[in-house]
Amino acid sequence: MPEERRVQVSRIVLASNNRGKLAELQAMLAPLGIELVRQADLCVGEAEEPFRTFVENALAKARHAAQHSGLPALADDAGLCVDAFGGLPGVDTAYYATQFGYGKGDDNNVKALLEQMRNVGDRRAALVSTLVAVRSPQDPEPLIAIGRAVGEIAREPAGEHGFGFDPVMFIPAFGKTFAQLPPEVKNAHSHRGQAAKQMVQLIRERWL
Repeated sequence: MPEERRVQVSRIVLASNNRGKLAELQAMLAPLGIELVRQADLCVGEAEEPFRTFVENALAKARHAAQHSGLPALADDAGLCVDAFGGLPGVDTAYYATQFGYGKGDDNNVKALLEQMRNVGDRRAALVSTLVAVRSPQDPEPLIAIGRAVGEIAREPAGEHGFGFDPVMFIPAFGKTFAQLPPEVKNAHSHRGQAAKQMVQLIRERWL
């Protein structure tokens, strides 16, 4: 029965320590009136991400955060999938730069990507976000939402907003990179924005 699945949700732990993700998801989940808390603020360490798909890693992170916090959990596994690279770096996006001798970080990731694509003509790519929410560590029915923003890798960074690959993710429909768009516009059309919109609807229908 639907009523058996209802839970009292006022706080959800975010299975990430990325402040950029926290800020974006807080804004996107605001309509639910639920407080989103970073796992680090609850002394929860990061989960291992041994899988090769976004959904498996997001589910592992969500279950880990729920287990160690006692709260419902939301996890986001996101990455860049470049057509010319067969969909890579995918789940390895956060560590992309380390493959080429650079330290981990957004700026180095962008630098490494532009170097690797210097002579690549096919610039098509997609930013993918998979959100998974669980009521408890053993939740047999996780909520899963997937967003995908398709664009092209620019030849050089542009824009001051956002994080990650936003400065080189050129969106033809806007004629700008994600980093050049006002945050509210980006959030409405980004991979994470699409996934969050679906997740808000799922939480409202299934949990509240």
